[in-house]
Order: sequence, then C-alpha cells, then structure tokens
Amino acid sequence: MQQLEFELRGEFVELNQLLKLSGVCDSGGAGKMLVAEGVVSVDGKVELRKTAKIRAGQVVTLGDVQIVVLK
Repeated sequence: MQQLEFELRGEFVELNQLLKLSGVCDSGGAGKMLVAEGVVSVDGKVELRKTAKIRAGQVVTLGDVQIVVLK
C-alpha cells in the first residue's frame, strides 16, 4: 500500500480537494466522482459526502493509496 502524507494548512480540507491536492486525481471534479462511486474511505468507513471536512489525524484510503493528514 502506498502511503502519502498531506500537511494541512488550515483547520480542514474538503475531501474532493484533498484527493486533488495529494495528486490522487487530476481535479476536484474527478475527486467528487470517485467519492460518489463509493471507493473512498475515511478512517475505515466509506465516505459519500464529496465535501466532507477532513481534519488532522484522519486517514483517507482510495484503492491501494492511503493519505495520512498531518497538522
């Protein structure tokens, strides 16, 4: 499994933007489509809210990619 670290610059980042900013997908729109397909998990649970607020300490998983959100 590939593990990426994303350093948070504010209080939170929206899930679709996190996918874009970490390089998992090309755009926020592509991130929204991935979330809508039900292939993105946050802390082990499938997340269907495209703009869910992701905060430091959370782990986002998409396929074999794991994104650890740091402060």
